[in-house]
Amino acid sequence: MIVARVAGAIAGAIVVLWTLSSAIKTVVLPRASASVLTRLHFRSLRAVFDVFASPKRPFARRDAVMALYAPISLVMLPGVWVVLMILGFTAMFWGAGINPLSEAFVTSGSSLLTLGFVRPEGVGRVMLTFLEAGLGLGIVSLLISYLPTIYGAFSRREALVGMLEVRAGLPPSPSELLRRYQLIGWLDNLDADVFAPWEEWFVDVEESHTTQPSLVFFRSPHPERNWLTAAGCVLDTAAIVASTLDIPRSAQRDVLLRTGFFTLRRIADFYGIPYDPAPAATDPISISQREFDLLCVELRGAGIPLKKNLQQAWLDYAGWRVNYDAVLVALCALVMAPTARWSSDRMPDRRHKPPWFPGRANRKSSV
Repeated sequence: MIVARVAGAIAGAIVVLWTLSSAIKTVVLPRASASVLTRLHFRSLRAVFDVFASPKRPFARRDAVMALYAPISLVMLPGVWVVLMILGFTAMFWGAGINPLSEAFVTSGSSLLTLGFVRPEGVGRVMLTFLEAGLGLGIVSLLISYLPTIYGAFSRREALVGMLEVRAGLPPSPSELLRRYQLIGWLDNLDADVFAPWEEWFVDVEESHTTQPSLVFFRSPHPERNWLTAAGCVLDTAAIVASTLDIPRSAQRDVLLRTGFFTLRRIADFYGIPYDPAPAATDPISISQREFDLLCVELRGAGIPLKKNLQQAWLDYAGWRVNYDAVLVALCALVMAPTARWSSDRMPDRRHKPPWFPGRANRKSSV
């Protein structure tokens, strides 16, 4: 019996430490790291939500269902921590001699939830009660600090995504953005008005969406607005301007493109999404040359100056796009993004599921 109690106390301590590790990695650790517990929690809930967000249903219905996925998963996560802490300390109290097991459970729950209606005898058991109560308060404190951080990052992300609707339409399109800037005479202002602020946006998203990975699944207030389709639109616009438009070259576009595909790749790393870290400029992409040629017809019709050698322009555009093509399409499939030109409209299978959520980084980019 003594051996069983010692084993129970050790098992309980392991559960408590495992739970604390999950909470620290999820909330405190300032880098992309997810515990097995957090991964299992989000995976299990995603399986439930996928049942109600079947590809057979209209997108509006699926969007309404998936809009609840991240908030519900996030709010339930501390509840999972609390339950496991209670169970872990139940085993520890039982190992400390509190009988029967149901009484150990009541003692654990009273301690963690600071109810105080049970006071065990013995200094060692009282100290264990104090420890559990302190950890319970710590988990509550983490939750209080966690949610404002999440929603602060969400608000920063959505501010620029919302501004893009005025410039690029809804859903956003590179051709619409360029056409509108040509119409108002701001084509030479793209660097300052679009590319510079979006470079900062990508840096912020990389930090926030890898340290707080549930943000990836938070959907925009408008069903047709999405942070990934907006990112794809801005990256494609920069690639088109850099490769195809007959305007003076600017290093700002190159910097934005590199910042953008670094960001998407590091988020893809966290979710175990495969990609080639060093693709050749001639590798295939999801955009066909015919689609690019039709885009050029649109741009020329809007009076936008294009380079004479459009074949070379296509090769240059494809050379940029290959760096973010695979991860952009895969991430759109991961979050069930609304249909948008040259991003979520070419997901191979809307039922796509990654290898899975959230995983630890599985590659190092060599770019």
